[in-house]
This record gives sequence, structure tokens and C-alpha cells, in this order.
Amino acid sequence: MTSQPLRSAIYDGWVMHRRLAPTHHGFRYHVFALLIDLDELETLSRLWLFAWNRPGVASFHDRDHGDGRDLRGWLDAKLADAGVIADGAKYVLCYPRLFGYVFNPLSVWFCHRSDGQLAATIYEVHNTYGERHAYVLRADNNDATIRQRCAKEFYVSPFLSMDCSYNFTIRPPGKDVLIAINEEEAGKPILTATFSGARKPLSDISLALMILRHPLMTVKVFLAIRFEALRLMWKGVKQRPHGATA
Repeated sequence: MTSQPLRSAIYDGWVMHRRLAPTHHGFRYHVFALLIDLDELETLSRLWLFAWNRPGVASFHDRDHGDGRDLRGWLDAKLADAGVIADGAKYVLCYPRLFGYVFNPLSVWFCHRSDGQLAATIYEVHNTYGERHAYVLRADNNDATIRQRCAKEFYVSPFLSMDCSYNFTIRPPGKDVLIAINEEEAGKPILTATFSGARKPLSDISLALMILRHPLMTVKVFLAIRFEALRLMWKGVKQRPHGATA
């Protein structure tokens, strides 16, 4: 490994959802995410416990993101389509594959300009139908907290209509990280979802500790989605089939 400190890191924290209507419902799970600098993938792949585009205890696969193109090409195309210049470092905050399995409900890309300022975030959403969609939002300020908003364009949950909008509150990765999403349906608050975590070095020792604490985390994420869906059904929350426009 290089003697230079890695910009990539582990964020050990919590994911929380709180539904406000038509009934109250919430949950909180302990998880960890990786912040991966695309420029460091070859260096990271020298770790014993991390692999890039090959099987490993913990791994990152390009095919889990984007649209099949080279990730840099995909990112550059998405940013260009949005009229954003981000010619600097690019990071993704996501769950790793653990023992070959992953499901990322949300991966967040941090795209910087060459001067180090954050130019845009890309919110890459995955649903349980194997589909994915990316929202490209400018970062118009580089304050400690960034706020963004966009309309919903992609079917995610059968318990939410398409008449929704997202309000993002982001504290970019540093000593800690916060991704908070306040969702509105028909103009009224309906759901709050957050991930908050504390930074740890991305090393074999730190990965080993995280995996020992959460050996089945990526399976747990998928099963938790199913379990919480059953709880919502039990509470009588209306469902909307895949493909519904309202």
C-alpha cells in the first residue's frame, strides 16, 4: 500500500426512515458504507479484504453502478447533460458487496471541480425491480451543509406515489457524513430518510472489524426492505403497482 493517506474511507453509522402519513412508521439499522475515490481503486484492490471487479470478501464492481459504460464516461456524460463542469475528483458513497452480494437503494456521487470545490452530486437510486435512475443536482454552494431539491422521476416504493419531490440536506464526507432526504407527496411531508456515519480509515483491519460486526449487512438491507413493506401492509398503507403514474 502507498504511504500516502487514502482519501477513500469507511463510514460507520445508521440508516433511519420515518414515515409521517397516512400512519406513523419508522426504523433504524446499524450499517456501514464505503466512500470510494475512483482514482484509488487500483490502490484499494491491493488490500487483502477488498477487491475491484473481481470476487472478494468486500468488493466494488463497476457494473453495480451507471449504465454499462466506463464509470468515468457515464459520470462525464450525466454531468455534461446537466451542464455541469466537474473535472476534478469523483467519489461514491455506497454499500460494498459483501461475499458477492449487494443491494444499494441509494448511491451518492460527489463530483468536484479541479479546484477541489464540489460541483454536483448524483443520487443514483436502485429499486427492487433491478432498475436504476440518476438525479444530477448542482452544488451551488460549498457550505458545510448543502441543500438541493428535485421532483421524483423514478418508481421506487409501492407505498409512495409519483407525485413526490425530494429535499436533500447533505453534509459532504469529512470527519462524518450526513445524507438526509425529506420527501413530500402532493406538497405535504410524508417521509424522512437519513444516513449518518463517522469516518474510519479504509484498511484491512477496519474492514475486518466492520465485516465481523455486519457479516450479512448487504443481505440484511434487502430483507429489511421486504420486512418493512410487510409492516406497512399490516398497517393498511395503500400500494401503487410498478408503472403507476399517480
